[in-house]
Amino acid sequence: MSFAHPPVTTRSRRARLASTARLLTLRTRFGVLDRLAPRRGAALAMDVWCTLPGNAGRRRDLRTTPGEVTQVPVPRGGRVVVETWGEGPTVYLVHGWGGWRGQLGAFVEPLVASGHRVVAFDAPGHGDSEPGGMGPGRGNLMEMIESFTAVADRFGPAEAVVAHSLGCTSASMVVHFGLPTQQLVLVAPNHDFVEITYDFAALLGFGERTRVPLQQDMEAFCGRPLSDFDLVPLGTDGSMPPTLVVHDRRDKETPYEVGARIAQAWPGAVLRTTEGLGHQRILADADVVAAVVAQVGEGARVR
Repeated sequence: MSFAHPPVTTRSRRARLASTARLLTLRTRFGVLDRLAPRRGAALAMDVWCTLPGNAGRRRDLRTTPGEVTQVPVPRGGRVVVETWGEGPTVYLVHGWGGWRGQLGAFVEPLVASGHRVVAFDAPGHGDSEPGGMGPGRGNLMEMIESFTAVADRFGPAEAVVAHSLGCTSASMVVHFGLPTQQLVLVAPNHDFVEITYDFAALLGFGERTRVPLQQDMEAFCGRPLSDFDLVPLGTDGSMPPTLVVHDRRDKETPYEVGARIAQAWPGAVLRTTEGLGHQRILADADVVAAVVAQVGEGARVR
């Protein structure tokens, strides 16, 4: 046995301990700032909010074959990497926060086999793309929305859009505001952003003195209220295309109830529930992949 590298269990334990120590340090710091300098606390919270997660699960690569790689410039500078496979009507794959295109690679081969061109991309600062306007290791939802818009401008209308986690919000916003799309698939959609700010505050140990200016800073950056990004209101008027929502009951990152609410509120939406796949493994499950591909194919057959 080689001791050049610690065993995986040891490395993961060390990583968890280091993460816990960092969190405790942050909680102590935010506790002080919340009492004495909440505006400085809000600025630090914004910095933490926009820092991309680095856990290995988000870098999982489920692609079985390489595609054709190109680059597309985005409005706030830099270029995003785009990978395409196959020929036919276009299906876009949209990753979530801290993710990348390879996470949705399990959908590529069956979609190509069913006669589609698959287009996947990495948002600024994610995967193989260049950093966004906030620099390396940082990102934000506006850049995710803008990058998808730029990619769609290059590759055209969608037969379907398949999105995961925070990608569900960016994809839904792009579809809602003009990308012609026949089918939408939301896998483990994220919950409302104001709700997330409360969870964020509880995690980092600050109260309303810091959370309120943090929300104000976010809304100033986005140029609109955070409630504008809530998924449920986007489709209650029937303006969204037929939608398949896939969510796992044991998802620890985005609550299952979020997917259930969307499916109930959007006319024409259908909920598929899984059990025990969590937030990441759901993208690799053969039954989930088959259901998504069938949804895309069924929409084409109906038309």
